[in-house]
Amino acid sequence: MVLLHGAYADGSSWSQVITRLQGDGYNVVAPAVPLRGIASDTSYLGGVLAGIPGPKVLVGHSYSGALVSELASTPDVKSLVYVAAFIPEAGETLGALNSQFPGSELGPVTYTISYPGGVDLALNPKTAGPVLAADIPARVGAAAIAAQRPIAAAAFSEPVEKTAPAALPKYAVVPTGDHAIAPAAERFMAKRAGASITEIDGASHLVLVSQPAAVTKVIERAAR
Repeated sequence: MVLLHGAYADGSSWSQVITRLQGDGYNVVAPAVPLRGIASDTSYLGGVLAGIPGPKVLVGHSYSGALVSELASTPDVKSLVYVAAFIPEAGETLGALNSQFPGSELGPVTYTISYPGGVDLALNPKTAGPVLAADIPARVGAAAIAAQRPIAAAAFSEPVEKTAPAALPKYAVVPTGDHAIAPAAERFMAKRAGASITEIDGASHLVLVSQPAAVTKVIERAAR
């Protein structure tokens, strides 16, 4: 299993899912996603996958759904899992997909960090919690946001190069209480991709933290 975290996060967001998968006998890798842009991150993660032998299930949360699609043709990838994630097609941008349906409240809770090499997006710790993590304890959400890893703003306007192969099995987890990516957008993308959809009522964008058992069940289904 290769678990890719989303924007603003790190591999620890998968901790509760990892322990369940490992307890069931699966080998798990949750690499650090650089969050520098789709092409750059795909290139780096391609190197990570090259060092992992055997069949692989690729799992992406949020932003990393785009990376899962880009990496889908990597040798030994057997299935894809999208968790509250983007499932773009070639030529699309994540920003356009997220604005296609009403319901995302992410924009107002972010701010920019400018530096000589570009511009990053970060989460406002005072307002982002209810948008991303309404169904987990406030202190847990606050700690995650305090330790956030900003993402290059250009990642959301960078066109995706590849559509995941139609023949590859796909699974999607749609949390109906998501306020970062609109659930309607997630359903649209999942249906378009031919994914098997599991909806989790009331769950937030951080469904992998609030409902790890349900998310693990979908990943293990993809592995089988």
